[in-house]
Amino acid sequence: MARVLLFDVNETLLDLSALRAPFARAFGDPAPLEEWFVRLLHASLVATLTDAYEDFGTLARRALAAVAARRKVVLADGDRDAILGAMRALPPHPEVPEALARLRAAGFPMATLTNSSPAMVRAQLEHAGIAPLFDLVLSVEEVHRYKPAPEPYLMAAERMGVSPADVRLVAAHDWDVWGAMRAGCAAAYVERGPAMFPPGRAPEIVGPDLSAVADAILAVDAPPA
Repeated sequence: MARVLLFDVNETLLDLSALRAPFARAFGDPAPLEEWFVRLLHASLVATLTDAYEDFGTLARRALAAVAARRKVVLADGDRDAILGAMRALPPHPEVPEALARLRAAGFPMATLTNSSPAMVRAQLEHAGIAPLFDLVLSVEEVHRYKPAPEPYLMAAERMGVSPADVRLVAAHDWDVWGAMRAGCAAAYVERGPAMFPPGRAPEIVGPDLSAVADAILAVDAPPA
């Protein structure tokens, strides 16, 4: 069965560890990177649950200010701008370009689906050299609901002209994968870190990196020759 492939971007395709250097310069330690990203995702969930949508960039700046305040760090404008600006210039994980190219060559329609703004994601994909591999760049901004709420996945299926059952989301976040599955999509988990799927139910495809996940997708979902 051929499917449309949707890809999360940050962590799934792009390596957030590139942010460690600007965080270390700003805080004297790269560790606040993880706290910032967790706070950012928490803020997006709260915004969705309380119907108080704000764009991801605004939430990112607010989360960064909260981390600085908790750590009693006076964050200079230059340091803040360096951190947020570095989000546009993240490198792809090493195996990503080749794995995406194989899936594209096999005939899969492919799009990204992220919490970030379309402008941000396009800049990221262009910098990473993988923008031409995608048919569409889709964002939660179209529905003002963050993943893992069902609306982004359903919007993506509609934009790609298929039913949710004909979509497979590929992500390195267990909550994103579970959100897609609950919305009626198939999913694949890129195991870049430990996962705890809410009811303990992992998707049918799990791999240690995108190359392994691509192999499994080609075995299960490849379009007919």
